[in-house]
Amino acid sequence: MRSFSCICWVEGVDTNETIASWNSTEILQSIPLTLGGGLHNCLVYNEDNETEACTKWVYDSRYRTSSRAIEWDLVCDQRWKGALAQTIYMLGVFTGAVYLGGLADKYGRKTVFCWSSVLQLILGVGVAFIPEYWSFLVGTFFYALFGSAGAYTPAFVLTMEIVGPKKRTSCGVAFQCAFAVGIMLVAGWGALIDNRVLLQVVYGLHGVILIPHIWIMDESPRWLWAQGRAKEAVDIVQKALKCNKSDEVLDRAELVSKGRVEASKGSEEQSAGIIDLFKTPNLRIKTINICFAWFANSLVYYGLTLSTGKLEGNPYLITAVFGLVEFPSYAFVIYFLDIWGRRALMSSMMIIGGGACVIATFLPSGSMVSTVIVIGGKLFIAGSFAIIYNYSAELFPTVVRNSAIGLGSMFARLSGALTPLITLLDSFNPKIPAVTFGIVALLSGFLCLFLPETMNQPMPQSLNDGETFGRGDNCFGSCLGKKSNKTYAADEKTTEAMVPLGDMSKGA
Repeated sequence: MRSFSCICWVEGVDTNETIASWNSTEILQSIPLTLGGGLHNCLVYNEDNETEACTKWVYDSRYRTSSRAIEWDLVCDQRWKGALAQTIYMLGVFTGAVYLGGLADKYGRKTVFCWSSVLQLILGVGVAFIPEYWSFLVGTFFYALFGSAGAYTPAFVLTMEIVGPKKRTSCGVAFQCAFAVGIMLVAGWGALIDNRVLLQVVYGLHGVILIPHIWIMDESPRWLWAQGRAKEAVDIVQKALKCNKSDEVLDRAELVSKGRVEASKGSEEQSAGIIDLFKTPNLRIKTINICFAWFANSLVYYGLTLSTGKLEGNPYLITAVFGLVEFPSYAFVIYFLDIWGRRALMSSMMIIGGGACVIATFLPSGSMVSTVIVIGGKLFIAGSFAIIYNYSAELFPTVVRNSAIGLGSMFARLSGALTPLITLLDSFNPKIPAVTFGIVALLSGFLCLFLPETMNQPMPQSLNDGETFGRGDNCFGSCLGKKSNKTYAADEKTTEAMVPLGDMSKGA
């Protein structure tokens, strides 16, 4: 199997009508070999039998004949442009996670989600028709900003806020399954559609699925309650009861009255934002630790995903397999997350995923063993990535929950932006990128052991809840038999439920 996707155009050998076979005598005599024994992608012999840089290329069309990389020759000394495009995309998600995350805490999850869904659809289709590189980067930036950040994160937060603790694991992890389905759809459409414009249009049109949510989706009752809009929150919960065929009827007057009292106590928290995550010591330490975990998970996840291009075989099939292996990972997480807890499971999966990243580096590239280990590493890191969404939602209080997950997502996209740049370091040593990814994951996996456990705990509502939640609770204290400090809910061990908004009526 060839390990390259293009070679230099050889004048007099290649013509507009016919392209010489890559293993022909003329090609082998015209293009120098790399140290690995393959044809060089960027150099060709001139008439004086000296090497010079290519100015035109012949692309391997076995799997694809149309792409941005082929159209703009993003190879050799222009290879950085391809990495930059990936980085700009991640920076768009980065920006959206910060800016739109704050807006979702201020104006509501549904508001930000719906506007982002419409813009994602428009930009997703429109970016296909941008003919120039730098304009394409601008379009890609805003596509990422409203797509991955504006639509995905508020939708996840809303999902976690409308269910009780018994359903958080299954709903949160099931939400991530859609991501794996998306990976497989990317591979499937890519294999079926060769024209890159049509392919991007098809990708963009998937945003149509989000539009009906404008009419069928309700706002988060937790967010409404935290904002002092108790009547709307109670109405939505009553609607949920009716939908679930429950005969229970909420005491509207009492709950609305409680909501008004809480709103008057916590009026300052209604404008809470990212900066509040760093004002108090316990909340600050948890925030820094979880942000590093987001960074590490993303680094390994996208690092292993980018490695698919270096594995031997059909790239679409390999990408689909990478998506498919996430399902058993999610099933494993759903089953064991409420048995082993968030902290232990996420930490162990990060350590195994990071270790796989390092081990695969020292095995022969393209070997069966190397491929299995890379796929195994992807399986574990995908599970860890799914847990961190749930974990973050349970660690942080409602008034800053979207901001907190947005901040974590920001660090994830920062590492996602750095990943394609780090992979360029393989020019110095092929082992540098994967070893870097693995070491970061191993370190973060260890640090996660210092986070508090959230299993079967009520979700904190106010900033004060967030500061006192899990204080003194870490894996080492638990293993040594030390009793951790009480969480904010320990004195009132009331089962958290959406009815009758039990945890919401606690003091702010």
